[in-house]
Amino acid sequence: MKIKRHRLYHDDDTPVTYVPSPNYSGDILEHEYLVMHYTAGTRAESSIRWLTDRQAKASAHLVIARDGSVTQLVPFNKRAWHAGRSAWSHRVGLNNYSIGIELDNAGRLMRRGTSWVNWAERTIPDEEVVQAEHRNEPRSSGWHTYTPEQIDSALQVARALVAHYRLIEVIGHDDIAPGRKYDPGPAFPMSSFRSSILGRDEHEDGLYETTTELNIRKGPGASHETLEGSPLARGTKVLVSRNLGNWWNVEVLDEEGTGSDLDGWVHARYLRPA
Repeated sequence: MKIKRHRLYHDDDTPVTYVPSPNYSGDILEHEYLVMHYTAGTRAESSIRWLTDRQAKASAHLVIARDGSVTQLVPFNKRAWHAGRSAWSHRVGLNNYSIGIELDNAGRLMRRGTSWVNWAERTIPDEEVVQAEHRNEPRSSGWHTYTPEQIDSALQVARALVAHYRLIEVIGHDDIAPGRKYDPGPAFPMSSFRSSILGRDEHEDGLYETTTELNIRKGPGASHETLEGSPLARGTKVLVSRNLGNWWNVEVLDEEGTGSDLDGWVHARYLRPA
Protein backbone atom coordinates (compact mmCIF):
# COMPACT_ATOMS: atom_id res chain seq x y z
CA MET A 1 0.00 0.00 0.00
CA LYS A 2 1.10 3.59 -0.63
CA ILE A 3 -0.26 7.08 -0.11
CA LYS A 4 -0.36 9.84 -2.69
CA ARG A 5 -2.03 13.20 -2.16
CA HIS A 6 -3.72 11.85 0.99
CA ARG A 7 -5.34 8.97 -0.90
CA LEU A 8 -4.60 5.27 -0.47
CA TYR A 9 -3.24 3.25 -3.41
CA HIS A 10 -2.37 -0.37 -4.02
CA ASP A 11 1.23 -1.23 -4.82
CA ASP A 12 0.36 -1.35 -8.53
CA ASP A 13 -0.66 2.34 -8.32
CA THR A 14 -4.39 1.69 -8.58
CA PRO A 15 -6.40 3.61 -5.98
CA VAL A 16 -8.58 1.81 -3.46
CA THR A 17 -12.31 2.32 -3.88
CA TYR A 18 -13.24 5.88 -2.95
CA VAL A 19 -16.74 6.74 -1.75
CA PRO A 20 -16.61 10.35 -0.51
CA SER A 21 -18.33 11.18 2.75
CA PRO A 22 -19.65 14.68 3.44
CA ASN A 23 -19.00 14.12 7.14
CA TYR A 24 -15.65 15.77 7.70
CA SER A 25 -14.29 19.21 8.56
CA GLY A 26 -11.10 21.14 7.97
CA ASP A 27 -7.55 19.88 8.09
CA ILE A 28 -6.08 17.55 10.70
CA LEU A 29 -4.01 19.75 13.00
CA GLU A 30 -1.24 17.21 13.47
CA HIS A 31 -1.01 13.57 12.44
CA GLU A 32 -0.14 11.63 15.59
CA TYR A 33 -2.40 8.61 16.07
CA LEU A 34 -4.09 5.77 14.24
CA VAL A 35 -7.42 4.85 15.88
CA MET A 36 -8.98 1.43 15.29
CA HIS A 37 -12.76 0.92 15.42
CA TYR A 38 -15.37 -1.71 14.64
CA THR A 39 -18.46 -0.71 12.70
CA ALA A 40 -20.98 -2.68 14.85
CA GLY A 41 -22.84 -3.02 11.56
CA THR A 42 -24.24 -5.92 9.58
CA ARG A 43 -22.13 -5.54 6.42
CA ALA A 44 -19.38 -3.26 5.16
CA GLU A 45 -21.64 -1.95 2.40
CA SER A 46 -24.33 -0.82 4.83
CA SER A 47 -21.75 0.80 7.10
CA ILE A 48 -20.29 2.69 4.14
CA ARG A 49 -23.76 3.90 3.15
CA TRP A 50 -24.37 5.13 6.68
CA LEU A 51 -21.00 6.83 7.06
CA THR A 52 -21.53 8.68 3.78
CA ASP A 53 -25.01 9.87 4.78
CA ARG A 54 -25.20 13.42 6.16
CA GLN A 55 -27.71 12.26 8.78
CA ALA A 56 -25.08 10.02 10.34
CA LYS A 57 -22.86 12.93 11.36
CA ALA A 58 -20.09 10.34 11.56
CA SER A 59 -17.39 9.00 9.26
CA ALA A 60 -13.96 7.42 9.15
CA HIS A 61 -11.07 7.65 6.76
CA LEU A 62 -11.28 3.97 5.80
CA VAL A 63 -13.58 0.96 6.06
CA ILE A 64 -12.06 -2.51 5.77
CA ALA A 65 -14.47 -5.31 4.88
CA ARG A 66 -14.27 -8.87 6.14
CA ASP A 67 -12.76 -10.01 2.83
CA GLY A 68 -9.97 -7.44 3.29
CA SER A 69 -11.19 -4.96 0.68
CA VAL A 70 -10.62 -1.30 1.56
CA THR A 71 -12.84 1.70 0.90
CA GLN A 72 -11.70 5.27 1.56
CA LEU A 73 -14.29 7.81 2.65
CA VAL A 74 -12.24 10.86 3.69
CA PRO A 75 -8.80 12.11 2.56
CA PHE A 76 -6.13 11.56 5.22
CA ASN A 77 -5.46 15.27 5.65
CA LYS A 78 -9.08 16.00 6.62
CA ARG A 79 -10.79 15.53 9.99
CA ALA A 80 -13.10 12.54 9.74
CA TRP A 81 -15.73 12.34 12.49
CA HIS A 82 -14.75 9.01 14.03
CA ALA A 83 -13.51 9.77 17.55
CA GLY A 84 -16.27 11.90 19.12
CA ARG A 85 -15.61 13.03 22.68
CA SER A 86 -12.14 11.71 23.26
CA ALA A 87 -8.82 12.28 24.97
CA TRP A 88 -5.42 10.65 24.91
CA SER A 89 -2.15 11.73 26.47
CA HIS A 90 -1.98 15.53 26.14
CA ARG A 91 -4.65 15.69 23.39
CA VAL A 92 -8.41 16.30 23.62
CA GLY A 93 -10.66 15.81 20.61
CA LEU A 94 -8.77 13.11 18.69
CA ASN A 95 -10.44 13.90 15.36
CA ASN A 96 -7.90 16.73 15.19
CA TYR A 97 -4.90 14.43 15.58
CA SER A 98 -5.76 11.02 14.18
CA ILE A 99 -6.69 8.82 11.25
CA GLY A 100 -9.61 6.47 11.85
CA ILE A 101 -10.08 2.95 10.45
CA GLU A 102 -13.41 1.14 10.75
CA LEU A 103 -13.32 -2.66 10.55
CA ASP A 104 -16.51 -4.42 9.44
CA ASN A 105 -17.40 -6.31 12.61
CA ALA A 106 -20.58 -6.79 14.62
CA GLY A 107 -18.83 -6.06 17.91
CA ARG A 108 -20.50 -7.14 21.14
CA LEU A 109 -23.03 -9.94 20.74
CA MET A 110 -26.06 -11.12 22.72
CA ARG A 111 -27.22 -14.64 23.45
CA ARG A 112 -30.62 -15.64 22.04
CA GLY A 113 -31.32 -19.23 23.03
CA THR A 114 -28.47 -21.22 21.50
CA SER A 115 -27.45 -18.49 19.05
CA TRP A 116 -25.36 -15.35 19.12
CA VAL A 117 -26.94 -12.24 17.58
CA ASN A 118 -25.94 -8.63 17.05
CA TRP A 119 -28.02 -5.56 17.87
CA ALA A 120 -30.06 -6.06 14.67
CA GLU A 121 -30.84 -9.67 15.71
CA ARG A 122 -28.63 -11.00 12.93
CA THR A 123 -27.27 -14.42 13.87
CA ILE A 124 -23.49 -14.73 13.98
CA PRO A 125 -22.13 -18.28 13.44
CA ASP A 126 -20.57 -19.83 16.54
CA GLU A 127 -17.24 -20.22 14.76
CA GLU A 128 -17.10 -16.42 14.39
CA VAL A 129 -17.64 -15.75 18.11
CA VAL A 130 -15.23 -15.51 21.00
CA GLN A 131 -16.27 -15.08 24.64
CA ALA A 132 -14.05 -12.66 26.53
CA GLU A 133 -13.99 -9.85 29.07
CA HIS A 134 -13.33 -6.34 27.85
CA ARG A 135 -10.48 -4.85 29.86
CA ASN A 136 -12.69 -1.90 30.85
CA GLU A 137 -15.44 -4.03 32.41
CA PRO A 138 -15.68 -7.15 34.60
CA ARG A 139 -18.25 -9.24 32.74
CA SER A 140 -17.72 -11.69 29.89
CA SER A 141 -19.52 -11.15 26.58
CA GLY A 142 -19.64 -12.61 23.11
CA TRP A 143 -17.58 -10.75 20.49
CA HIS A 144 -17.48 -11.06 16.73
CA THR A 145 -14.06 -12.22 15.55
CA TYR A 146 -12.06 -10.55 12.79
CA THR A 147 -11.06 -12.48 9.66
CA PRO A 148 -7.42 -13.19 8.73
CA GLU A 149 -7.93 -11.33 5.45
CA GLN A 150 -9.22 -8.30 7.35
CA ILE A 151 -6.32 -8.27 9.82
CA ASP A 152 -3.76 -8.71 7.04
CA SER A 153 -5.28 -5.83 5.08
CA ALA A 154 -5.40 -3.65 8.20
CA LEU A 155 -1.72 -4.38 8.85
CA GLN A 156 -0.74 -3.35 5.34
CA VAL A 157 -2.78 -0.16 5.51
CA ALA A 158 -1.57 0.73 9.00
CA ARG A 159 2.09 0.27 8.07
CA ALA A 160 1.66 2.63 5.13
CA LEU A 161 -0.11 5.26 7.24
CA VAL A 162 2.34 5.11 10.15
CA ALA A 163 5.32 5.38 7.80
CA HIS A 164 3.88 8.15 5.63
CA TYR A 165 2.52 10.38 8.40
CA ARG A 166 5.04 9.36 11.08
CA LEU A 167 2.25 8.42 13.48
CA ILE A 168 3.45 7.84 17.02
CA GLU A 169 0.87 5.35 18.29
CA VAL A 170 -1.85 2.87 17.34
CA ILE A 171 -4.80 2.98 19.73
CA GLY A 172 -8.41 1.82 20.02
CA HIS A 173 -11.60 3.82 20.33
CA ASP A 174 -11.90 2.25 23.77
CA ASP A 175 -8.56 3.84 24.72
CA ILE A 176 -9.63 7.37 23.89
CA ALA A 177 -13.26 7.11 25.06
CA PRO A 178 -13.23 4.50 27.87
CA GLY A 179 -16.63 3.63 29.30
CA ARG A 180 -18.33 5.18 26.29
CA LYS A 181 -16.87 3.02 23.54
CA TYR A 182 -15.70 -0.59 23.49
CA ASP A 183 -14.25 -0.98 20.00
CA PRO A 184 -12.26 -2.62 18.59
CA GLY A 185 -12.89 -4.96 21.55
CA PRO A 186 -11.11 -8.02 22.94
CA ALA A 187 -11.47 -10.02 19.70
CA PHE A 188 -9.04 -7.62 18.01
CA PRO A 189 -5.35 -8.55 18.56
CA MET A 190 -4.33 -5.02 19.54
CA SER A 191 -1.10 -5.91 21.32
CA SER A 192 0.43 -7.91 18.46
CA PHE A 193 -1.08 -5.56 15.87
CA ARG A 194 0.51 -2.53 17.54
CA SER A 195 3.85 -4.30 17.97
CA SER A 196 3.90 -5.37 14.33
CA ILE A 197 3.08 -1.87 13.07
CA LEU A 198 5.50 -0.01 15.31
CA GLY A 199 8.26 -2.59 15.03
CA ARG A 200 8.70 -3.09 18.75
CA ASP A 201 9.27 -6.83 18.48
CA GLU A 202 11.98 -6.31 15.88
CA HIS A 203 13.91 -3.53 17.57
CA GLU A 204 16.97 -5.40 18.76
CA ASP A 205 19.21 -2.72 20.26
CA GLY A 206 16.69 -1.82 22.97
CA LEU A 207 16.79 1.93 22.32
CA TYR A 208 13.39 3.61 22.54
CA GLU A 209 11.88 7.01 23.15
CA THR A 210 8.73 8.10 24.97
CA THR A 211 5.76 9.19 22.85
CA THR A 212 4.21 11.30 25.62
CA GLU A 213 4.93 12.40 29.17
CA LEU A 214 5.37 9.10 30.95
CA ASN A 215 5.55 8.02 34.59
CA ILE A 216 8.42 5.73 35.52
CA ARG A 217 7.68 3.42 38.44
CA LYS A 218 9.44 1.30 41.04
CA GLY A 219 7.88 -1.90 39.73
CA PRO A 220 5.97 -3.38 36.76
CA GLY A 221 2.45 -2.06 37.23
CA ALA A 222 0.41 1.08 37.84
CA SER A 223 0.08 0.16 41.52
CA HIS A 224 3.80 0.82 42.09
CA GLU A 225 4.99 4.24 43.22
CA THR A 226 6.36 6.66 40.68
CA LEU A 227 10.04 7.51 40.89
CA GLU A 228 11.50 10.94 41.43
CA GLY A 229 11.97 12.33 37.96
CA SER A 230 8.48 11.37 36.79
CA PRO A 231 7.00 12.08 34.41
CA LEU A 232 9.62 11.60 31.73
CA ALA A 233 9.35 14.24 29.02
CA ARG A 234 8.06 13.26 25.60
CA GLY A 235 11.00 12.19 23.43
CA THR A 236 13.12 10.95 26.34
CA LYS A 237 15.52 8.21 25.20
CA VAL A 238 15.52 5.00 27.24
CA LEU A 239 17.34 1.68 27.03
CA VAL A 240 15.15 -1.38 27.61
CA SER A 241 16.75 -4.16 29.64
CA ARG A 242 13.86 -6.59 30.18
CA ASN A 243 10.09 -6.79 30.15
CA LEU A 244 7.18 -8.38 31.97
CA GLY A 245 4.36 -8.32 29.46
CA ASN A 246 3.53 -4.70 28.64
CA TRP A 247 5.72 -3.36 31.46
CA TRP A 248 9.35 -2.75 30.50
CA ASN A 249 12.32 -2.04 32.71
CA VAL A 250 14.28 0.88 31.30
CA GLU A 251 17.36 2.97 31.98
CA VAL A 252 16.82 6.65 31.23
CA LEU A 253 19.53 8.17 29.03
CA ASP A 254 20.82 11.72 29.30
CA GLU A 255 21.08 14.19 26.42
CA GLU A 256 24.43 12.69 25.39
CA GLY A 257 22.87 9.24 25.16
CA THR A 258 24.66 7.79 28.14
CA GLY A 259 23.11 6.20 31.18
CA SER A 260 21.73 8.13 34.13
CA ASP A 261 20.87 7.10 37.69
CA LEU A 262 17.18 6.80 36.81
CA ASP A 263 16.08 3.21 36.27
CA GLY A 264 12.54 1.89 36.54
CA TRP A 265 9.43 0.49 34.86
CA VAL A 266 7.24 2.05 32.16
CA HIS A 267 4.32 0.85 30.04
CA ALA A 268 5.46 -0.25 26.56
CA ARG A 269 2.44 1.34 24.89
CA TYR A 270 4.08 4.74 25.27
CA LEU A 271 7.44 3.81 23.74
CA ARG A 272 8.58 3.67 20.13
CA PRO A 273 11.92 2.74 18.55
CA ALA A 274 14.28 5.72 18.69
